Amino acid sequence: MSTIKQLYRQHQAVLNYLFFGGLTTLINIVVFGLLHQLTAWNYQFDNIVAWLLSVLFAYITNKRWVFKATTTAGSALVREVSSFFLFRGLSLLLDMLIMWLGISVLGGSALLTKIIDNILVVVINYVFSKVFIFKAAVTATRKVR
Repeated sequence: MSTIKQLYRQHQAVLNYLFFGGLTTLINIVVFGLLHQLTAWNYQFDNIVAWLLSVLFAYITNKRWVFKATTTAGSALVREVSSFFLFRGLSLLLDMLIMWLGISVLGGSALLTKIIDNILVVVINYVFSKVFIFKAAVTATRKVR
């Protein structure tokens, strides 16, 4: 049992990211799927609404449980939130491009395209979060170990 705890501690950020990233992806796919099935909106609009809700969830979980960022006020918090949404906005552009290619160009299933799209976006978002957004928290966590 201690080996499992040690492995978890060594890879805590990645495991937490995969867990909360999975929940974020689930939120994104479920919201997209529901909007796509229940509304007559364009799939890109459905995608943006799903993105917004899932990014709000992702920010909270990434800050609190994945990277354990302690920024709470002032310009540092504004910078953190802004950079999180900026980089997620960049991944949204990739998301929209993949959706357009998969659905409009290749004529694929909207839901299947969304699932494939999310796999790529989750990997890119992890790199953005670790390297650019929560860099200080990641560095501080390494120093504690």
